Amino acid sequence: MEQPVKGFRSFLLRGNVVDLAVGIVIGAAFTAVVNGFVTAFLTPLMGLATGTVGDYSKKTFTVAGTEFPFGAFLNAVISFVLVAAVIYFLVVLPFGKLSARFMPRQDLEAPKADCPECLSSIPAAATRCAFCTAEVGRRPVPGQVHTGA
Repeated sequence: MEQPVKGFRSFLLRGNVVDLAVGIVIGAAFTAVVNGFVTAFLTPLMGLATGTVGDYSKKTFTVAGTEFPFGAFLNAVISFVLVAAVIYFLVVLPFGKLSARFMPRQDLEAPKADCPECLSSIPAAATRCAFCTAEVGRRPVPGQVHTGA
Protein backbone atom coordinates (compact mmCIF):
# COMPACT_ATOMS: atom_id res chain seq x y z
CA MET A 1 0.00 0.00 0.00
CA GLU A 2 2.97 2.28 0.59
CA GLN A 3 4.13 2.21 -3.07
CA PRO A 4 0.96 3.69 -4.70
CA VAL A 5 0.85 6.49 -2.12
CA LYS A 6 4.52 7.28 -2.72
CA GLY A 7 3.96 7.37 -6.49
CA PHE A 8 0.93 9.62 -6.10
CA ARG A 9 2.88 11.98 -3.85
CA SER A 10 5.75 12.21 -6.35
CA PHE A 11 3.21 12.87 -9.14
CA LEU A 12 1.63 15.74 -7.19
CA LEU A 13 4.96 17.27 -6.26
CA ARG A 14 6.28 17.41 -9.82
CA GLY A 15 6.82 21.00 -10.89
CA ASN A 16 4.71 20.87 -14.04
CA VAL A 17 1.61 19.64 -12.15
CA VAL A 18 1.85 22.56 -9.73
CA ASP A 19 2.44 25.00 -12.59
CA LEU A 20 -0.59 23.63 -14.42
CA ALA A 21 -2.77 23.94 -11.33
CA VAL A 22 -1.68 27.55 -10.79
CA GLY A 23 -2.37 28.33 -14.45
CA ILE A 24 -5.86 26.86 -14.24
CA VAL A 25 -6.71 28.84 -11.11
CA ILE A 26 -5.41 32.09 -12.60
CA GLY A 27 -7.23 31.36 -15.87
CA ALA A 28 -10.50 30.76 -14.02
CA ALA A 29 -10.07 34.01 -12.07
CA PHE A 30 -9.26 35.91 -15.27
CA THR A 31 -12.30 34.41 -16.99
CA ALA A 32 -14.49 35.55 -14.10
CA VAL A 33 -13.14 39.10 -14.47
CA VAL A 34 -13.79 39.08 -18.22
CA ASN A 35 -17.31 37.68 -17.71
CA GLY A 36 -17.98 40.44 -15.18
CA PHE A 37 -16.73 43.07 -17.61
CA VAL A 38 -18.88 41.72 -20.42
CA THR A 39 -21.98 41.51 -18.23
CA ALA A 40 -21.44 44.93 -16.61
CA PHE A 41 -20.35 46.96 -19.63
CA LEU A 42 -20.51 45.34 -23.05
CA THR A 43 -23.96 43.77 -23.08
CA PRO A 44 -25.63 46.91 -21.68
CA LEU A 45 -23.88 48.88 -24.43
CA MET A 46 -25.22 46.37 -26.95
CA GLY A 47 -28.66 46.92 -25.47
CA LEU A 48 -28.29 50.67 -25.96
CA ALA A 49 -27.03 50.19 -29.52
CA THR A 50 -29.94 47.93 -30.46
CA GLY A 51 -32.53 50.05 -28.67
CA THR A 52 -33.49 47.45 -26.06
CA VAL A 53 -33.93 48.56 -22.48
CA GLY A 54 -32.54 46.63 -19.54
CA ASP A 55 -30.04 43.81 -19.23
CA TYR A 56 -29.34 42.43 -22.71
CA SER A 57 -27.97 39.20 -21.23
CA LYS A 58 -31.47 38.33 -20.02
CA LYS A 59 -33.06 38.70 -23.47
CA THR A 60 -34.95 35.68 -24.75
CA PHE A 61 -37.23 34.64 -27.56
CA THR A 62 -40.05 32.14 -27.29
CA VAL A 63 -40.93 29.33 -29.68
CA ALA A 64 -43.88 27.05 -28.87
CA GLY A 65 -43.82 28.08 -25.23
CA THR A 66 -40.09 27.44 -24.78
CA GLU A 67 -37.79 30.35 -23.96
CA PHE A 68 -34.37 30.58 -25.59
CA PRO A 69 -31.95 32.86 -23.68
CA PHE A 70 -29.96 34.25 -26.62
CA GLY A 71 -28.65 37.13 -24.50
CA ALA A 72 -26.82 34.74 -22.16
CA PHE A 73 -25.36 32.93 -25.15
CA LEU A 74 -24.21 36.22 -26.65
CA ASN A 75 -22.56 37.08 -23.30
CA ALA A 76 -20.70 33.76 -23.37
CA VAL A 77 -19.55 34.28 -26.97
CA ILE A 78 -18.26 37.78 -26.25
CA SER A 79 -16.47 36.54 -23.11
CA PHE A 80 -14.86 33.70 -25.04
CA VAL A 81 -13.64 36.02 -27.79
CA LEU A 82 -12.19 38.48 -25.26
CA VAL A 83 -10.43 35.77 -23.25
CA ALA A 84 -9.03 34.21 -26.43
CA ALA A 85 -7.85 37.60 -27.72
CA VAL A 86 -6.14 38.49 -24.45
CA ILE A 87 -4.44 35.10 -24.24
CA TYR A 88 -3.28 35.33 -27.84
CA PHE A 89 -2.05 38.94 -27.77
CA LEU A 90 -0.64 39.00 -24.23
CA VAL A 91 0.69 35.44 -23.88
CA VAL A 92 1.08 33.57 -27.18
CA LEU A 93 2.56 36.34 -29.34
CA PRO A 94 5.04 37.64 -26.73
CA PHE A 95 6.13 34.10 -25.85
CA GLY A 96 6.64 33.30 -29.51
CA LYS A 97 8.77 36.42 -29.98
CA LEU A 98 10.80 35.68 -26.84
CA SER A 99 11.42 32.08 -27.79
CA ALA A 100 12.43 33.12 -31.32
CA ARG A 101 14.84 35.66 -29.89
CA PHE A 102 16.43 33.59 -27.12
CA MET A 103 16.04 30.10 -28.54
CA PRO A 104 16.44 30.37 -32.30
CA ARG A 105 15.12 27.36 -34.10
CA GLN A 106 17.79 25.23 -35.64
CA ASP A 107 17.01 23.25 -38.72
CA LEU A 108 17.53 19.71 -37.47
CA GLU A 109 15.91 18.10 -40.47
CA ALA A 110 18.19 15.47 -41.99
CA PRO A 111 18.57 15.38 -45.78
CA LYS A 112 15.94 13.11 -47.35
CA ALA A 113 15.98 10.71 -50.28
CA ASP A 114 13.34 8.47 -51.83
CA CYS A 115 13.37 4.72 -51.26
CA PRO A 116 13.86 3.02 -54.67
CA GLU A 117 11.33 0.31 -53.74
CA CYS A 118 8.35 2.13 -52.18
CA LEU A 119 9.27 5.76 -52.99
CA SER A 120 8.81 6.84 -49.34
CA SER A 121 10.90 9.74 -48.11
CA ILE A 122 13.66 8.42 -45.82
CA PRO A 123 16.87 9.93 -44.40
CA ALA A 124 19.55 10.03 -47.09
CA ALA A 125 22.06 8.26 -44.81
CA ALA A 126 19.73 5.30 -44.19
CA THR A 127 20.76 1.84 -45.34
CA ARG A 128 17.29 0.32 -44.94
CA CYS A 129 13.84 1.83 -45.61
CA ALA A 130 11.78 2.34 -42.46
CA PHE A 131 8.55 1.78 -44.39
CA CYS A 132 9.15 -1.28 -46.58
CA THR A 133 12.41 -2.49 -44.91
CA ALA A 134 14.15 -2.81 -48.27
CA GLU A 135 17.92 -2.40 -48.22
CA VAL A 136 18.77 0.84 -49.96
CA GLY A 137 22.56 0.73 -49.62
CA ARG A 138 24.88 3.62 -48.98
CA ARG A 139 24.26 6.70 -51.06
CA PRO A 140 26.12 10.00 -51.00
CA VAL A 141 24.49 12.39 -48.56
CA PRO A 142 23.87 15.86 -50.03
CA GLY A 143 26.14 18.44 -48.40
CA GLN A 144 28.75 15.92 -47.22
CA VAL A 145 32.17 15.55 -48.79
CA HIS A 146 33.11 11.98 -49.74
CA THR A 147 36.60 11.19 -48.44
CA GLY A 148 37.07 8.02 -50.47
CA ALA A 149 38.01 5.95 -47.41
